[in-house]
Amino acid sequence: MGVNRPADTSGRIRRINGPLVEVDGLPPTVALADTVEIGSRNLVGEVVHVSEDRITAQVYESTAGVRAGERVRARPWPLSAPLGPGLLGRVFDGILRPLDEAPTWLVPGGQPSRARSMRFAPLIEAGAQVGPGTRIGTAVTSTNIEEAVVVPPGVQGSLDWVSPPGETDWGGSVATVAGRQVPVVQHWPVRTQRPHLERLRTDVPLITGQRVLDVLFPVAQGSTAAVVGGFGTGKTVLLQQIAKWCDADVIVYVGCGERGNELADTLDELRQLEDPRTGRMLMERTVIIANTSNMPVMAREASIYTGMTVAEYFRDQGLHAVLIADSTSRWAEAQREFASRLGQLPAEEGYPAGLASALAAFYERAGRVRTLSGAEGSVTVVAAVSPPGGDLTEPVTAHTQRFVRCLWTLDRDLAYGRHYPAVSWRSSFSRDADGLASWYVEQGDPGWQARRTRTAALLAQADHLRSVAELVGEAALPGRERVVLLTARLVRDGVLRQSALDANDAACGTAKQAALFDAALAVHDAAQRLVDAGRPAAVLEEVDLSRLVQAASQVGRDDAAGVARRRDEVLALLTREQD
Repeated sequence: MGVNRPADTSGRIRRINGPLVEVDGLPPTVALADTVEIGSRNLVGEVVHVSEDRITAQVYESTAGVRAGERVRARPWPLSAPLGPGLLGRVFDGILRPLDEAPTWLVPGGQPSRARSMRFAPLIEAGAQVGPGTRIGTAVTSTNIEEAVVVPPGVQGSLDWVSPPGETDWGGSVATVAGRQVPVVQHWPVRTQRPHLERLRTDVPLITGQRVLDVLFPVAQGSTAAVVGGFGTGKTVLLQQIAKWCDADVIVYVGCGERGNELADTLDELRQLEDPRTGRMLMERTVIIANTSNMPVMAREASIYTGMTVAEYFRDQGLHAVLIADSTSRWAEAQREFASRLGQLPAEEGYPAGLASALAAFYERAGRVRTLSGAEGSVTVVAAVSPPGGDLTEPVTAHTQRFVRCLWTLDRDLAYGRHYPAVSWRSSFSRDADGLASWYVEQGDPGWQARRTRTAALLAQADHLRSVAELVGEAALPGRERVVLLTARLVRDGVLRQSALDANDAACGTAKQAALFDAALAVHDAAQRLVDAGRPAAVLEEVDLSRLVQAASQVGRDDAAGVARRRDEVLALLTREQD
C-alpha cells in the first residue's frame, strides 16, 4: 500500500530517549505512522508523534551507539509485513524479519536478504476472471512447503498473463491482472485490518483436544480467549498444547516478551511433533514470531499486530488460523514504557489511558468471515495474561475480561496440587457455549449441552459441600451429598486432569471426551440410586474407581468404546452385593 509522498526525505537526530528518537528537519509531508531509517545503521522506526518542527519515532531495535546529529531518512509508508510464500515453518522477529537468516543480519540496522527464489506453478490460465484472494498458483520455497500465491486486495479483473512453471524471484511478479502486476509478496500495514466481505456467526467450535476447554469452556472458531494465571500455573504449557493439537489450519505463535528458553523449547517440540492430519512435521503449518524478553522492547509492542496480520493473510485464503499471543501483559508493559518516555499522563498503575481501547481493537480483529474471494476463513485469538502476583483486578486482566468471549483462569492451588491443566471451574467462563450447542446436535451429539450443564453443577455443588465438610466432617453429611463429593473427585481426577507429557492423553478426541464425561455422570446417577435404595455411602466410597480414572491415559485418543467398557465394569462393581 504505497502513498504518493516524497520517497526520500531526511532530518537530524535531536534527542534520544531509549527507544524514542526526536528528529528535527523532516518536511511536513512526514505523517503519523510513517516509517523512518535512523542513523548510519538504518535502524527501523515508526513515527508516533508529529509537531510543527519535530517528529518523534519509536525504534524497533537497540539505540545503543546512536548519536545526536545523525541523519534520519523518512519512508512514505507505514510499518508493513511482507506476506507471501515463505512464512510457514519459519521463525521471525517482531517486525517479520526472518530469524533463521541470523547472524547475517541480526545486528542493529541489519537487513535480511530478500534475494530468494522459489518454484512457481500456475493454477489458472490467462483469460480467467480473478479477484482479491484468488489463488493464481503455488510456490515452494527453501523450506519445501507449498504455499499459495494469491491476488492482493484491491486487484481484480481479467488475468492478462501468468508466469509459466519454473523458478521465480521472491520480489518478482507472477501475473498481470487488468494491466496491474501481481507480485509474489504483498506488503500490508500491520496496524490496519485486512478487508473482508462480511462477518459470520461464530457457531463452529475450535477443538483444542483439552477436555476441560472443549466441554466446559469451549471457544468458537473466530472467537477470542484469554488464559489468565500467575507464575508457575502452566500458561505456556497450555498454550503449547493448544498450538499442537487444535484443529486449525495454521498456527501463528507470538512469543511476546516471554523467556527465550521457553520459546526455544516450543520451537524444538513443534519441529519434532508429527501433524496428526498430514503425517508431516507440525512446524510446516506454523509461523513463529519471536520477540522474547531480551529483544528490543518496542518490537514487542509491534509483534502482536504483526502476528495478527499474518493470521489474517491466511484467513483470506479460506483457512482457519489461530493466533496465540504469549503474553499480552508483556505487550501492555511495552506500551506503558513507551507512554512514560513520551510524557503521556499515566492512568491506572501507570498504563496509558488508551490501554482498554488498544486491547479492544486487537481482539476485534478476530472473527469468522466471508473473504473477498467468497470463501470462509477465521482468525481465533488465544492470548495469555500474566497478572503480577496473581492479582486478577489489575488493569490488563480486568480489561481483557471485558473483551474476550472465553476466560480460562488458571488456579494456583490446582497447579501446586499437580492438577493440569489448572483451569479453574469456579472463575472461568465461556460466552460461546450456548451458540455451539446446535453444532454438536448437527454432529450427532444432542447431549453435549446437558452434559456440560450437569458437570458444571456437580462441581459447583461439590465445592460448596467441601467447605461444609471441613467444619462437620465428611462422615456427618447425608449419603447423597457424600456421593456428590465422590463423583466430583472422579470428574476432577479422571476427566479434567490431562497430562501434556503422556503421548496417549496429551490430546483427546470429541467422542472420547463425551464418553469420559458421560461415564462419570453415569457413576454419579448409579450411586445416587443405590443410596436412595438404602446402600450406605461408606460402602460406595470403598469401591475401586481406578479403572475409570485411568481410562483417559490408557485407552486410545478416540476410543470411546474403550471408555464405555471401563464404565460398565465400574457400574458392575457399584451394584454388586456387598458383604
